Amino acid sequence: MSLSDIANFRLINQQITNSEFKTPKEIVGWMGAIQAQDMNMAKWAIGARLNGSTEEEIDSAIEKGEIIRIHLLRPTWHFVSSEDIYWMLDLTSPQIRTTLKSRDKRLGHNEAIYRKSNAILEKALSGGNHLSREELIPLFINSGLAVDENKAAHLLLRAEIDGLICSGKIKEKKQTYALLSERVSKKKTFAREEALAELAKRYFTSHGPATLQDFIWWSGLSIGESKQALEMVKSGILSETVGDQTYWFAAVSEVSLRNKDSVYLLPAYDEFVISYRDRTASLIFEDHNKAVSNNGVFRPIIVEKGIVTGIWKRTIKNDKVMIETEFFRPPGKVMHNRLLKPLTSYGHFLEKKVELNGALQ
Repeated sequence: MSLSDIANFRLINQQITNSEFKTPKEIVGWMGAIQAQDMNMAKWAIGARLNGSTEEEIDSAIEKGEIIRIHLLRPTWHFVSSEDIYWMLDLTSPQIRTTLKSRDKRLGHNEAIYRKSNAILEKALSGGNHLSREELIPLFINSGLAVDENKAAHLLLRAEIDGLICSGKIKEKKQTYALLSERVSKKKTFAREEALAELAKRYFTSHGPATLQDFIWWSGLSIGESKQALEMVKSGILSETVGDQTYWFAAVSEVSLRNKDSVYLLPAYDEFVISYRDRTASLIFEDHNKAVSNNGVFRPIIVEKGIVTGIWKRTIKNDKVMIETEFFRPPGKVMHNRLLKPLTSYGHFLEKKVELNGALQ
C-alpha cells in the first residue's frame, strides 16, 4: 500500500466516492461525527457525501433533530446522529472536562457556577423553547454570571457536555440551543467498553486507512483508552504497515477504485483532512500552510486523485454562487472540464446557478 492508495481508500471509505447512503442521518452515523464549527461548510461536508442532495435536505434533518450539532470529541462542534448522541457524550465528556480544567481555573469557573448556569438554561429552554446565544446571554447577566472573556461560550459548552443542551432549530437565520432531552428523547447507551469499541469501529471503518495516533487525535480519548478501543476491534478490520506506521481500515471494493481520478470540492474543516494526525497522504508538506493557516483555519479544498491540489472560496449573490479557485501548481488544460462535475454538484446542492470566476489559477 502506498500513500496514494491510502488517500484514495479514504475517499472511498468516507463516502466521497460512490456514496452508499441516502439521508443526512445515515451518513453522519456512518462517519461517527462530522466536524461542524463552520455551519455552512459542515452542511456541504454532509452533502458532498450524499449524491444529488440539497442544502434544504440537510436543513430539514437539523430541523427535525435527526442530526444534532454539539461539542464532542476533541472537543469542537460536530454533527452527530440523534441515535448516537447520548453514548458518545457519555464516552467523551469525562475527557473533555479534564482538558477544560485549566481554562476553568483561568476563567474563575467552578462547579457551583456551572450548576447555576445549567439551572438557568434548563428553565429558559424547557417546554420546547429554542433560544439563540444572543437571547441566552442576558439571562446569565441578570442572574449575576459574568460573560466577559468569552465566559458565556464556556457556560454553554459545559451545558452541552453535561448532556443538558444541544443545537435547536434555526430561528430568524440564527442558530439556537434547545434541551437535549426534548430534542432526542430515546436514549441509546452502551457500557463504557462497548462504547470504546463502537467508536473505534466507526472511525477505522469510515476514516481508514488510519493509524492509532490518528484515532487518538480524532477521538480526544486518552492514549490508554484509544489503545484499548483498537484492541477490541482490530480482529474485524484489516491492517497494513507502510514505513513505520500501521494503518487500520475496512476492505475497499475494486469497483469503487475506478473513480479514483475524480476531482472534488470539499469544504473547510472537512473530515478528509482534519480527522488525521498525519495528513501527508493527502496534503503534502510544502502545501500544508496553503490549505491550513498558521492559526489553524482549514480552508475549502480541491482534491484530485486523493491529493489536495488547491483551495476554493464561494461568493453567493442572489440566485448565483461564484467559485474562485487557487491551485498550488498550474492545473493543466483539462482541469476546467474536470471541475464541471463538482461545480454542478455544488450548484445543485445550493439550488443556485454556479459560475467559475476567471481563468483557472
